[in-house]
Amino acid sequence: MLRYWQKRFRTGILTERPEFDARMKELRKRLKKGIAKHFAGSLAIRMVDSGSCNACEAECNALSNPYYDLERLGIRFVASPRHADVMLLSGVLTFNMLPHVLDAWEQIPEPKWCITLGDCPVMEAPFTRTFAIEAPAAEHLPVAHHIPGCPPSPDRIIEGLLEFLEKLD
Repeated sequence: MLRYWQKRFRTGILTERPEFDARMKELRKRLKKGIAKHFAGSLAIRMVDSGSCNACEAECNALSNPYYDLERLGIRFVASPRHADVMLLSGVLTFNMLPHVLDAWEQIPEPKWCITLGDCPVMEAPFTRTFAIEAPAAEHLPVAHHIPGCPPSPDRIIEGLLEFLEKLD
């Protein structure tokens, strides 16, 4: 046990970086301001997985942890498309999921926006178009913004949401 604490005191805290914290603080401030301006302080997102490996979903789950905590900025993930402002679409759009994605899109009340997350919905992932793949998503939905990456990191997702809000200006 003593060896553990000696090592711990030698190495210090390795999970956070001060320069990253300062950048995140600025991003959070700008994001909260954009949400207050365009969505009256509350942005509801319906995450739809259209056939992914779940890496993008894992990164979105990280957005709810105490470090990123998007809930305090006014962003919340909702279970029903009827309560959403934005659909966040991840995964390659498959033949079997297309009707369900379109159904979820139809249930979101106007005004509504679609944001694609990761490389799969825009066919930048290592998939080819076959009978089972209906991607890119822009052929079926009016995509307002795309957040690239495979998978995009939580800070990149926050930057992408901020870019989307800036497009609304």
